[in-house]
Amino acid sequence: MRIRVDYFTSYDYSSLASDVVQLLHVEPSGHDSQFILNWRLDTDVDGHLRRSHDSFGNVIHMFYADQPIRKLSLHVTGEVDTHDSAGVVAGAAEPLPPEVFLRTTPLSTADAAILALARGCRADNPLDSCHNLTLALYTNMVFDADVTHSHTDAIHAFGLGAGVCQDYSHIFLAAARSLGIPARYVSGHLLRADGLVVQPAGHAWVEALIDGLGWVGFDPTNGISTNDAYLRVAVGLDYRDAAPVRGARRGGGAETLLVSVTTQHSVGIGTAQSQRQAQN
Repeated sequence: MRIRVDYFTSYDYSSLASDVVQLLHVEPSGHDSQFILNWRLDTDVDGHLRRSHDSFGNVIHMFYADQPIRKLSLHVTGEVDTHDSAGVVAGAAEPLPPEVFLRTTPLSTADAAILALARGCRADNPLDSCHNLTLALYTNMVFDADVTHSHTDAIHAFGLGAGVCQDYSHIFLAAARSLGIPARYVSGHLLRADGLVVQPAGHAWVEALIDGLGWVGFDPTNGISTNDAYLRVAVGLDYRDAAPVRGARRGGGAETLLVSVTTQHSVGIGTAQSQRQAQN
């Protein structure tokens, strides 16, 4: 499948913001079932943009604005060919040992309730355990974009029984790691089959290390293993390691954020499109 992405993020500050720095996880890397055809990142203010890789092997860009600003826009466009590998991710950069992904984080800590979920999903092998976790979260959680935020942890979201893809993923990570299964957070894009959806830009899911298969993608928000509709951008221990945009600034007052993501694929001469917008 050929996926085209048009990703627009803009910040509007109520007063001048100085020393603006942005850490960006917006450029995907290739692997055996994901081939980058072209990718471009543009900004509308003068500054320095430095491309490198982080400790997880993700492509990162650091943007430093040259002067105080009131507005900043980031525009990402690109095309990627994906192939359905039944969720198996092979050929990706793996600079860290798998044991790193057994570590807990503040966003992916398990409490008694999550430990009970994990025990209830434990099977004879890690693959079945992960499938059980995926189905349990899909069945028992309610997708609700209004009850959590980017700093919500797994314990709080599971207690609510509701959240967004980030929350589903953090709960899965906490449960899987408690079972001794290395698991990591993935940020990227999903070409949805149901058209327009209202949710934060991009999508999140998880990968778990399965003996004999390697890293395998699971999407508990949708109750499935990943396929060629998923465009993988960045991985980490939790959201903070793989967030598309994180930044710092001095001043600036109140901030208004607008995000718009359009993902498309071509089938013959036809086009399917999904567009998402969120404003804070």
